[in-house]
Amino acid sequence: MNAMTPEDRRALKEAVRLLEHPGFAARLANLVGQPFEKALGSLPEKFSEPIHQTVTTAIQRALDVAVSKLDPQVRRPSTDRKHRLLTAVTGSVGGFFGLPALVLELPVTTTVMLRSIAEIARSEGEDINDPEVRLACLEVFALGGRQEGDDSTETGYYAVRAVLARAITDAARYISERGVAEQGAPVLVRLIAAISARFGIVVTEKAAAVAVPVIGALGAAAINLVFMEHFQSIAHGHFTVRRLERTYGLDVVRAEYERCREELLEARRIGREYVRV
Repeated sequence: MNAMTPEDRRALKEAVRLLEHPGFAARLANLVGQPFEKALGSLPEKFSEPIHQTVTTAIQRALDVAVSKLDPQVRRPSTDRKHRLLTAVTGSVGGFFGLPALVLELPVTTTVMLRSIAEIARSEGEDINDPEVRLACLEVFALGGRQEGDDSTETGYYAVRAVLARAITDAARYISERGVAEQGAPVLVRLIAAISARFGIVVTEKAAAVAVPVIGALGAAAINLVFMEHFQSIAHGHFTVRRLERTYGLDVVRAEYERCREELLEARRIGREYVRV
């Protein structure tokens, strides 16, 4: 196997920066400020179950879109800005109605995000005809649910991929054979549950931020923009890594990824900016 080129090494280092970025809650705290911290700890319990159900519905809807409605023929550059605008609009509409609007807004926002993720996948040379690739797009919602303080041995990028690998492989095989995402099929229920568990972390943080009294429609639009940017960043990193794995093999890329990650963490520990090579 050829050594990684300087250009690809820089691309991988940027992917590490995107994938190991502080979590969604940290980004929201910068946007909302101290009131968000209080809201996160005081979200009414009555919203817990509706949020869980809404997350599951959103991922089910996204799976349906991934299987049957993504256009595999059109090949074009990723248009991140267009999708950010759409999610800002849905967020502003939901902001007028507060948390109850999440039930209607989240499935729409999630579908828009999935289409953006699919465009990012295409831009990195992925074949959207492949069911496994379509599910790799869905996988981004789980990868984006990691938090900065998580135990890296259990929730690092490759650890999360390993947890999801069997569920994605089984679901891709099922979809290849059936050509549909039949609701209630155990293999798909397992995949939806695995992704929803991690995606739900971010959605709960989003709901808590929207619950801050001073947020309103404009604030909700800004939160949705951060929401979209978070998952677009994860998608860019994820599909860069997958592209490099196709070129150099998983073991080579994973070893270099971990080296870059340790360098990034060390830079953060001593308060330096992560300097690109």
